Amino acid sequence: MQNQTRQTPPPLRPGTMGVFAFAAAYLLPATAIAVWQVNFEFMFYVVVMYALAAVVATVHYRVNFSTGLLWALAVWGLLHMAGGLVPVPASWPIEGDIRVLYSWWLVPGMLKYDQVVHAYGFGTTTWACWQCLRSILASYADNDPQQIKPTLGMLVLCGAAALGFGALNELVEFTATMTMPNTNVGGYVNTGFDLVANTVGVVIACVLIRLAAGK
Repeated sequence: MQNQTRQTPPPLRPGTMGVFAFAAAYLLPATAIAVWQVNFEFMFYVVVMYALAAVVATVHYRVNFSTGLLWALAVWGLLHMAGGLVPVPASWPIEGDIRVLYSWWLVPGMLKYDQVVHAYGFGTTTWACWQCLRSILASYADNDPQQIKPTLGMLVLCGAAALGFGALNELVEFTATMTMPNTNVGGYVNTGFDLVANTVGVVIACVLIRLAAGK
């Protein structure tokens, strides 16, 4: 009987549709721009974004993500779309030949826009993993998810899951380099820095989750 009572997901939080409307407001123009520019690399990423949006919506239906997390994910999507489409002035330092935000050196030779987005994005992914894990544990205990507090072991598990998703992202980028010429993905060193940025974001997210829980 306990499992049967858990078959119906909880009501979605207020503001959910506003977040999805915000995401649509940049995804649809980004799609149009990529098609207009005949930018095959970015068309590929747009398709990935639509797939990820579908995954988030599906998981949200079951887990009921917090509104703050949904907004954080939507902003990550915006940063990603802007990174590949928004040009930067000729005076701004970049890596490579494609003059867009993803190539921009915020601190020349040390920190790129791309790395900040990686840290932010996979920190947010850690938060999403925590909310999923908390919801699963609460369903087995027939408890309010808010009553589940993050232990160190739980956060390590969530962080490891987020790093796994980060590695999956690198596989997507690798697929792009193998199927399309002249991508803006970068080489082995860039991949290494992406993984470092992912790890920094994950660690920060784990610390913030722990602090927010008062642990």
